[in-house]
Amino acid sequence: MPAPRPAERLQKVLSQLGLGSRREAEAWIRAGRLTVNGKPALLGMRVGADDLLKLDGRTIRRRPMSAAPVFLCHRSPGELLLPPRAGAAPRAPAGEGVAAASPVAARGASIAERLPRRAGRRFISISPMPAVDGGLELLTADGALAARLQRSVHALEAEYSLRVRGELSGEQQLAIREGMLDRGQAVKVLQLEPTGGEASNRWYRLITVGASGNDVRQLIERQAVTLVRVLRTRLGQLELPRTLARSRWRELSAEELAGLSGNPGAGR
Repeated sequence: MPAPRPAERLQKVLSQLGLGSRREAEAWIRAGRLTVNGKPALLGMRVGADDLLKLDGRTIRRRPMSAAPVFLCHRSPGELLLPPRAGAAPRAPAGEGVAAASPVAARGASIAERLPRRAGRRFISISPMPAVDGGLELLTADGALAARLQRSVHALEAEYSLRVRGELSGEQQLAIREGMLDRGQAVKVLQLEPTGGEASNRWYRLITVGASGNDVRQLIERQAVTLVRVLRTRLGQLELPRTLARSRWRELSAEELAGLSGNPGAGR
């Protein structure tokens, strides 16, 4: 028989289930909204797989950790990845977006709102691109897994397709390769090369390590260049499939997830 899963902090369990952030869970505990086996929950308490959890008197359905998938999404530039946050929504961790998905997808709904309900009710974006850009995006309802991936993907190569107004001069390209940002820090730029274009539009391929989507925009715009579009096409070994249509998604395999996290057993 498999060994029982060790007890974990209640806040972590709720976050992994996609019900809310750990900070939200702490607020629920302080307000007396959570019970464990019929008794009021306490801050810092640990719960096991057999403990009965209730929020506002309603049983919280437990499911295995493997039931919280990570989705690879193909986002069009400007398309909503997550629903707009309500005024009382929790503050998202740095580099992440957090929101609760609505049960019904309407025209113009975010990608998260159209994901299968079995995947969770509250999704977290991992190293999201700026709202005006697009390409490869990652979503999960597992807060703990999202936090781990947020740290690990920062060390991975990321590839971008850039559309700029006009052609970059040799001096501009050299400055971009230096990777210097406005805050006085530099990111590692491995490659910058033209990939075509005509008239006033030119396309370039950029490969970096440790640069967010906002950093990429800043790298280019610091050279007085009009950056029309940025699409992320690769993160580590994970590439945006050419067969994945815009606004669509697919679930990552265990092997793909392991490649992102650097841990063969990550998330499974």
